[in-house]
Amino acid sequence: MKKTYKIDVDCANCANLMEEAAKKTPGVANCAVSFMTLKMKVEFDEGADVDKVMQAVRDNCKKVEPDCEVFL
Repeated sequence: MKKTYKIDVDCANCANLMEEAAKKTPGVANCAVSFMTLKMKVEFDEGADVDKVMQAVRDNCKKVEPDCEVFL
């Protein structure tokens, strides 16, 4: 399953940090963050609990970039 989320981030480097943090989150098969469109596209592992995984993604992103936001 793939979903797209609106994000708020200040710079392209921060967007890259968010992408790497999301990719390392259990339940995420792949992730792409676009600073230009302020969107995060997430592909989930088969059978993953999307809500729980995205909460973990948001928490992991805030660890590397405290000012960012992922709108769930």
